[in-house]
Amino acid sequence: MINRREFLHQTPSLLGLLMSLPALAQTGRAAKKSIILRSSWQTVNIGDIGHTPGVIALLEKYLPEVEVRLWPSSVDNGVAELLQKRFPKVPIIQTPDAISRAFSECSFLLHGSGPSLVARNDVKRWSQETGKPYGIYGITFPGVYAPGAAANQINPLDVELLNKAQFVFFRDSVSLGIAQKAGIASPIMEFAPDGAFAVDFRNDSAATDFLQKNGLKEGQFLCVIPRSRFTPYWEIPSKKTPFNPERNARNEALREHDHAPLRDAITAVVRQTPLKILIVPEDETQVKLGKQILLDKLPDDVRKKVVWRDRYWLTDEAVSTYVRSAGLFGLEMHSPILCIGHGIPAIVCRFAEQTSKGFMWQNIGLGDWLFDVDKPEDVARIVPAVLAMAQDPKAAREKAAQGRAFVEKRQRETMAILAKTLMI
Repeated sequence: MINRREFLHQTPSLLGLLMSLPALAQTGRAAKKSIILRSSWQTVNIGDIGHTPGVIALLEKYLPEVEVRLWPSSVDNGVAELLQKRFPKVPIIQTPDAISRAFSECSFLLHGSGPSLVARNDVKRWSQETGKPYGIYGITFPGVYAPGAAANQINPLDVELLNKAQFVFFRDSVSLGIAQKAGIASPIMEFAPDGAFAVDFRNDSAATDFLQKNGLKEGQFLCVIPRSRFTPYWEIPSKKTPFNPERNARNEALREHDHAPLRDAITAVVRQTPLKILIVPEDETQVKLGKQILLDKLPDDVRKKVVWRDRYWLTDEAVSTYVRSAGLFGLEMHSPILCIGHGIPAIVCRFAEQTSKGFMWQNIGLGDWLFDVDKPEDVARIVPAVLAMAQDPKAAREKAAQGRAFVEKRQRETMAILAKTLMI
């Protein structure tokens, strides 16, 4: 596995290029550049929603003169409105005519952050129809959701496309290592944090209203998130996903094993600190799960200080809630990302079915806050870690700030690489 220090050694000094970015904007050269951002995979998960505004925010900050056009898979459920409100200058292209014009007028395609090379067929189409360059920003590879995912499960088309990319940024070191072993040799292959770290969506009024109605005070509660081994998309009507008996059986078999440590942590925090607990979802299926596997199984004295969010939310309200919390822990990845992106402490618990994305916590210097629930020795450390976060908020905030600083450094460096690529 490639560690954080090795990433730092692998990355060349980009100070000069970083310093040139303001000048680039002033010369007007970048004003002639238009790029397509292929992103927005689904809207039933606040993390999948977060990929897109995070990357657009980075482009806005570091390449302000570049026109961005968003080519999404899905922006329903109010997400299009969120994006248009925050980024009014970014058109969302969905019709064949709009996509065709973008192919003609744009000079570069950027595949956004995701669990894999999600839009491989569209990247292939771009390459074949235009011959123009493209790059990949912050993906897990190969992104196979099954225990023991290995290089022999790599899609041959992915290898072809990544080899032709101007750059490929992986969001975790395991993915980078697998790509290297598979012989993929894009000119630039490095680590880049998931785009969702840069999300700056906010809905402060909704968050404040919810907290007040539920007796939660700023800085006086921790958030916790449950998760099934495999997301039961068949429970979401809009997905129209057929029931999967094998995945459902796996979920049922390990549900208690996976969530007992979270309940133990909730109990420890409630009984040993003045903090309350807020159970929140990252996807729609976790609303019900949070009540069934966490809230309903807590001791009576503990349950009195635990609030269950009884409905799904969007990324803006989630961020505004997280920044008012003392921290977060649970079995998800992107809510912790949203937290660290704003300097809020966050503990990640992972398992094999989540692919290797959790290892980005090691890559950004937060390995002490990463736990594998498939390893008994890691499970034994979860409660002490959560309790320490609750009992020493100053130290936890300092640790979160260090992770955030490393993320922001890599964001600057990777955006500089994109700027250099667009100048070629």
